[in-house]
Amino acid sequence: MGRVSEKGIHTDFKDNMTYGEYLRLDKILSSQERLSGHHDEMLFIVIHQVKELWMKLILHELNAAIQSIEKDELPEAFKMLARVSRVQEQIIQAWDVLSTLTPAEYTEFRESLGRASGFQSYQNRLIEFALGYKQAHILKIYEKDQELARELKTAYEAPGIYDVAIHALRRAGFPINPDLLARDFSITYQGDPTVAAAWLEVYRDVDRYWDLYQLAEKLVDIEDSHQQWRFRHMKSVERIIGSKTGTGGSSGVKYLKSVLDHQFFPELWEVRTKL
Repeated sequence: MGRVSEKGIHTDFKDNMTYGEYLRLDKILSSQERLSGHHDEMLFIVIHQVKELWMKLILHELNAAIQSIEKDELPEAFKMLARVSRVQEQIIQAWDVLSTLTPAEYTEFRESLGRASGFQSYQNRLIEFALGYKQAHILKIYEKDQELARELKTAYEAPGIYDVAIHALRRAGFPINPDLLARDFSITYQGDPTVAAAWLEVYRDVDRYWDLYQLAEKLVDIEDSHQQWRFRHMKSVERIIGSKTGTGGSSGVKYLKSVLDHQFFPELWEVRTKL
């Protein structure tokens, strides 16, 4: 068969924006600078840059979902949270690509990283804050950049997505502990009996509380995927550097294992036992 001719394709872009210009590909594709010159450092850089781009989209959707829940626009939030779950699938799979990096290969350029480490990913911290996981000592890492430090401090003190979900329970008529509604959002949520009782009623009467039930399940999807991401992170690090200290000074695998048991939305897991 002969080649199909596309007569309508535009070829003159002297006065029109191109695909590359729209996506700023000149900046994106010139940002992979290997400090060691080692072949496999390119893989390391690209994987982490791609994950940061996906994290940017996760934050975009999470923050919009928080605003929608605050306005009781739950169906709108569902679409955003479903998109977060799909993005999480991508960053989980990214660890499989990074795992093609062997310990011997990583050793060849690890020193080039200096003290730089994924532990310092501020977008990862913003995601944790949006999910309600707050650690005060983390903020010190970002003091070098005052504007970034202010952004993180604002997110640190703001309600996370579970906080606004609890407020939605109260607006739906559930007797939520008043002290909980006015709590300090910079403190990681630990659970409350009134919230547990509210979610149990939601799960026992799904038809009546369909939107709240859907919200709960969307949150469980996100936490499940986030824990899978944490696990794959831990195993990838263990596979490449074993139990060595991280470049940023963390205990590496030991630290990554320590956060695996943390639950962002404890009552949503507890309710499964009570049903």
